[in-house]
Amino acid sequence: MYIQQIYTNCLAHAAYYIESGNEAAVIDPLRDPEPYMKIAKERGAVIKYVLETHFHADFVSGHIDLANMTGATIVFGPNANPAYKAYISEDGEKLTIGHIQLEVLHTPGHTVESVCFLLHDESGKLHSVFTGDTLFAGDVGRPDLLSGNLQKEELAAMLFDSLQKKIKTLPDDVLVYPGHGAGSACGKNISAKSYSTIGEEKASNYALVINDKEIFIDAVTSELPVIPAYFFKDAHINKSGYTSFGDVLSRSVNALSVEEFTTIQTPETIVLDTRDPMDFAAGFIDDSINIGLNGDFAVWVGTLIDADVPILLVTDPGKEKEAVERLARIGFDNVKGYLQGGIHSWFAAHSHYDRILTFAGNECAPLLDTEDYYLLDVRNRREVAKHRMTGSVHIPLNMLKAKCDTLDKNAKWLIYCAGGYRSMIAASFLKAKGFHFVASVEGGINEVLHHAPELVDMDLVD
Repeated sequence: MYIQQIYTNCLAHAAYYIESGNEAAVIDPLRDPEPYMKIAKERGAVIKYVLETHFHADFVSGHIDLANMTGATIVFGPNANPAYKAYISEDGEKLTIGHIQLEVLHTPGHTVESVCFLLHDESGKLHSVFTGDTLFAGDVGRPDLLSGNLQKEELAAMLFDSLQKKIKTLPDDVLVYPGHGAGSACGKNISAKSYSTIGEEKASNYALVINDKEIFIDAVTSELPVIPAYFFKDAHINKSGYTSFGDVLSRSVNALSVEEFTTIQTPETIVLDTRDPMDFAAGFIDDSINIGLNGDFAVWVGTLIDADVPILLVTDPGKEKEAVERLARIGFDNVKGYLQGGIHSWFAAHSHYDRILTFAGNECAPLLDTEDYYLLDVRNRREVAKHRMTGSVHIPLNMLKAKCDTLDKNAKWLIYCAGGYRSMIAASFLKAKGFHFVASVEGGINEVLHHAPELVDMDLVD
């Protein structure tokens, strides 16, 4: 028996390759089928099943392409009704892969069709459970994502029953392989651990410790993160089907000369610049939005940009295909092409470009003494609860699109986050929205703490 976790940091997502004999199953693959096919080819195995724990909202699954390219059977749990060919399994049904079996555990709550897959090893012993978005290390799946007409409290009640009857009854030594890690919006406080055990989760997971249903419902439905707008589109795509990944790449990885780029660029088009924040700040095409490939790229694109808006890419040379692939993973298939030669070809052809000022941590104190800057904190609520710069306005980056109109466009804004990645996203977004004076703190509040701790209020919330 062989198990491999394929983890994608950008989406905090875990897919799984499971093999016994010369047969394999893949659980919750991302849209690009090649990594899973490569593993199977290298190991001389045939992919028999593509197993989906539910209709995913945070990414476009690779199940259809993978099944079409390998002949594997797509498997969903009870209550699933995809618009394409798939096998709908029953609760308790066992799927054989070589010398092992995967038992379907119907665990509604995150969604009505959610399932976990319980692995029985070659000797029949319970080895591990692949929990999708039902159970994470330290958390459980949020019950407010796209399940028809059901209220989140109704789904939370289902989730409580699923955990009590299907998960907590498993032996303590059964390994837990979740669908996401820290940073995913599919939970609210997921641990950074890549796997766990039933015993560990029963002892420390806040949701599994609770044995009263009403208390559980209140706990899992409170303080939920904002749902990124693209979640609604991706859930629909995963249910109804999609354009093949190969076709998306062939039409989107499209080199454009400066003249072609300029011709396509309109007020309805987004110029998405994926370079490092500091490189972007030094010079960029007017109204570009900077979301660097070196961070949580896909999540922030899906949060701040509408999925159907035409996109023109500016990347570091050689990063064009990666940018398109990562956009396609979340259903952003409307890329018109990329600037051939990168930003330097633009500089060579145009004398005009825009910039964003950046200030190091040790420059903030004298700057705030001499300039009329307002401070904008774009970190999340938990970060701000620990410390914030005195007098700052707090709008988390995932709320900036909805709340930017509450800010004065003519004021001077000094924006900060933890390290500078999110603040440059925010600065570029606001500049594209017509804010005239925006600047970013290089290194974020961490650098301010090091150089000017007197500017920071500590331990605001216990």
